[in-house]
Amino acid sequence: MISYNELRENTDIKTYITRADESLKALGYTEHSFAHVTKVAETAEYILETLEYSKYNIELAKIAGYLHDIGNIINRIDHSQSGAVMAFRILDNLGFDAEDIATIVTAIGNHDEGTGVAVNPIAAALILADKSDVRRSRVRNTDYTTFDIHDRVNYSVVSSSLNISKGKNFIKLELEIDTAISSVMDYFEIFLGRMVMCRKAAEALGLTFKLVINNQTLI
Repeated sequence: MISYNELRENTDIKTYITRADESLKALGYTEHSFAHVTKVAETAEYILETLEYSKYNIELAKIAGYLHDIGNIINRIDHSQSGAVMAFRILDNLGFDAEDIATIVTAIGNHDEGTGVAVNPIAAALILADKSDVRRSRVRNTDYTTFDIHDRVNYSVVSSSLNISKGKNFIKLELEIDTAISSVMDYFEIFLGRMVMCRKAAEALGLTFKLVINNQTLI
């Protein structure tokens, strides 16, 4: 199996990630390029490493994290499924075996809210890593007067962290939000589905999901 670090050097994959993000930029979406997919891969690694999963499974999760948004090059709608099909072809051509391909594409195909389910630990880690990446630096719109609710909410996040407790019984997403920019209610308006998905993903890993905003526990 080609390693995560080797996969990151693949020029074809770099092109797909870049062009997928260009499409989302044209649609007015937040950043989904290398900063996002690398953070997702590293967060998935942190989750599974902390829970003492094998290095092999951690490597699969990192690869899934790196490839999870390439489907946006086709269309934002159903991008998890189209991305899974793209990943299948890429990994097959790179000589990955069927077991590893199956695990990775299952995670990618199940990472988005609405259709995704944490059907295995890799998928669960990917969901938590992806949905917890809320930060100001992902907002590309530089004109505050034209911000939509997604821009406002992401830009309002001063800091964010995802941590598993020492007892490994809960995972906490902690956000500091500037309420002069966006209210906590705004956050829930656009992210409630994602937070429910995170709760279910955490449960699949034997954890309880907690959401803390401005030092108040909301979930």
